[in-house]
Amino acid sequence: MSNPSTAGFGALPLNPATLANLQRLGYLAMTPIQAASLPPALLGKDIIAQAKTGSGKTAAFALTLLANLNARRFAVQSLVLCPTRELADQVTTEIRRLARAEDNIKVVTLCGGVPLRGQLATLEHGAHIVVGTPGRVMDHLARESLKLDALNTLVLDEADRMLDMGFFDDIVTVAKQCPKERQTLLFSATYPEGIAKLAAQFMRDPVTVKVDAQHAGGQIEQRWYEVKDGDRVAAVSLLLNHFRPASTLAFCNTKAQCRKLADALTSQGFSALALYGELEQRERDQVLVRFANRSCSVLVATDVAARGLDIANLAAVINVDVTPDPEVHIHRIGRTGRAGETGQVLNLVSMDEMGSVGKIELLQGRESEWHKLAELTPTGKGPLVPPMATLHIQGGRKEKIRPGDVLGALTADLGYTREQIGKIDVNEFSTYVAVDRAIGGEAVKRLNEGRIKGKSVKVRLLDE
Repeated sequence: MSNPSTAGFGALPLNPATLANLQRLGYLAMTPIQAASLPPALLGKDIIAQAKTGSGKTAAFALTLLANLNARRFAVQSLVLCPTRELADQVTTEIRRLARAEDNIKVVTLCGGVPLRGQLATLEHGAHIVVGTPGRVMDHLARESLKLDALNTLVLDEADRMLDMGFFDDIVTVAKQCPKERQTLLFSATYPEGIAKLAAQFMRDPVTVKVDAQHAGGQIEQRWYEVKDGDRVAAVSLLLNHFRPASTLAFCNTKAQCRKLADALTSQGFSALALYGELEQRERDQVLVRFANRSCSVLVATDVAARGLDIANLAAVINVDVTPDPEVHIHRIGRTGRAGETGQVLNLVSMDEMGSVGKIELLQGRESEWHKLAELTPTGKGPLVPPMATLHIQGGRKEKIRPGDVLGALTADLGYTREQIGKIDVNEFSTYVAVDRAIGGEAVKRLNEGRIKGKSVKVRLLDE
């Protein structure tokens, strides 16, 4: 294993079926976090790994818990705790993909915002792996619908974020109900003191793994602009009109700034949505769906709300406020320039924030590239319009709706082409489908007059 970042999975003690499945899924070389954490983890050691979203950490812990699993034993053998429902859903999907090599491994997601009834029924049928948020997992432990006596692997994913959200005591409560003889894997993007406190309470001689937080410099172009505090909102629209990124994630340090910026951009004709901690789950789902499926151009978010988001092909990140924590800055900008794509990071800085910029330069090991706002000129092409629009269909998994049913209704029944249809997200009670913006209104009308799976449906266009 000369260069761990290019080592193949074949160097690991994994069974041939798992290796063949990894090859099929396109996992060819290990990412740095996988190369550093998998060898000790597969030996059964407890791990504290510092890794951010998009680093391949999910596969690192998923391969470990699958290696520890006995598929013939119908009992919960692995528990993954996540801070949010979105992350839990992503983790569940990834584990299922990686578990395809084994027969009938059951993965269950336990999160709030979803009725308990269905979860109780699912658990009664037996599960091998549980992925969930701390509060809902504690509910099930209290009801004794979830039993952990057969558990061999406990994973804490994005542990720093769970601490930010006040889950310290909940994590300790859950860990105390796990068997003492188990493996614990803790993943965290940053390393606040609460992590050491958690580790001291219930981990056994953990191996600490840290990979460099930096991106390859060439993938991300960063520009810094000095602004007065009152001019930030105007500066954001200048940046958007000059660079015209197809999708932008704009970070603000406060919820109030978030809402103010999203409202101002919307009034200027931009398609902008705000994402912050206090949003109701249904609103949060809709905002995320619309940004991920390209029917909203700008997502304005706080750090707490944006952790765990994995948006493909993000063209730009705008730091409307500079974060005082340089590691959070690395985390923010790591969302663009993924998977070989190039990304752009545009930072607005007031005089008061220069100290924070210095800390970021130290951590990144390079100086900032400064530009003047006066260089920015609008292209005169009018406001940025997203390519897609989102249709909201009342009814989801509960009504047994599948993505294929919706695609069939739009293509086979209504005659739209596959190219005019984008991402289809089926949730518990709702279905969201992205369609070419030009056909949005007409598609709503025709679907409302037509049927999906032989049933008439209620459809509306989600728009500002």
